[in-house]
Amino acid sequence: MAHRLLVRRIWTLSTKDLCRLPASTTVTTSSFSSSLRSDDRASFLFASRVLPRSLPHTSRRDASFNVQDQEDFTERVINSELPVLVDFHAQWCGPCKILGPRLEKAVAKQKGRVAMAKVDIDDHTDLAIEYGVSAVPTVIAMRGGDVVDQFVGVKDDDELDSFHLVLLK
Repeated sequence: MAHRLLVRRIWTLSTKDLCRLPASTTVTTSSFSSSLRSDDRASFLFASRVLPRSLPHTSRRDASFNVQDQEDFTERVINSELPVLVDFHAQWCGPCKILGPRLEKAVAKQKGRVAMAKVDIDDHTDLAIEYGVSAVPTVIAMRGGDVVDQFVGVKDDDELDSFHLVLLK
């Protein structure tokens, strides 16, 4: 599988992309083809030798993130300077699959004034129990580590917007 992805990445790299490389980059089409013939295959596997530098390699924190564990939740939600929308969901939940993208879109409209944490209740049952989640989707608004508001189930866009306004007050 990894081999197939690597081949696809190289195959889609066009000569036009190679021509747009900055002057400081040492990759040329001839060195690329010679690296294919060389026995040093380890150097061939490094994408930085082949791919243009213009690919996005940002380290910014997204407005929406998946909670990894209790420590991550404490760091990124409880101790957050921003208000945080916590989406308790499950992979098997149909309404969660509908609400999740709509929440992300609503959070993106806030342009960095609100963050969104996604908590899978099957992976983090301790957090679900701690916050009294008995059904999914459950969305909790938190500011400064305190619960400000919450709702259960799917809401329409107007209700989501008014819920965000409560979070920003």
